[in-house]
Amino acid sequence: MATMTAVDPCAQDAPLSVDRRSTGTSPAVAPSSPPASAVYLALLRVVPWRDPVVDAMGIDPRSLYAEQFWLPIVGPTATWLLRRVAVRFEQVEAGFFLDVDDTARCLGLGWRKSRNSPFFRAISRCVAFGLARWQGHDEVAVRRLLPPLAQRQLVRLPPSLQEAHRRWTFRSASRDALESQRRRARRLALGLIALGESLNGAESQLVRWGVHPALTDEAVRWARGLEQHQVPPAS
Repeated sequence: MATMTAVDPCAQDAPLSVDRRSTGTSPAVAPSSPPASAVYLALLRVVPWRDPVVDAMGIDPRSLYAEQFWLPIVGPTATWLLRRVAVRFEQVEAGFFLDVDDTARCLGLGWRKSRNSPFFRAISRCVAFGLARWQGHDEVAVRRLLPPLAQRQLVRLPPSLQEAHRRWTFRSASRDALESQRRRARRLALGLIALGESLNGAESQLVRWGVHPALTDEAVRWARGLEQHQVPPAS
């Protein structure tokens, strides 16, 4: 078993030597409750739940989004457990062994060998809401990133948080639209610079093509820097 350097007193879980079942193809053993034998384990195997869709657009469990919107759904203990696991995945990507008793104590939980212990209830809530799943009596797959809340989950939030989530969704869509416009402006500017257009001429042409003036200067300077094999100047 490989040796790791602990970053805090509660992060001494041993890394897995082999990631045998982390492909995301194994079905869960139970809908939410841990297998009966799992409650007697000293070490729990934790592997990443591979999901190309969520991995491409998911949200860090340590983010403000998770604290604002996922915490009221899964509860504070499950949220802190997901955060702890996210930190460990950054250190040991393939997975690791989690010391059950130590982790429960680090989360401020009492420990007893029972499916109804606070620690296993936290895992069960993660499983129930699709953030983790059992893959054997000693292994649980956990998402590295969280999906945005589904509509059925949003309605569980108080009205104030539903409104906050609506605003977050609008801002997120606006950021995506801005990034799309920036990429288009850069592509057009790169073509103009490659054809020998001057900086001022390229900016004027971009405006005529409908690019917002706020994007033209950065796009042209980026294209010129790339054309000259230099690091583009900061916008």
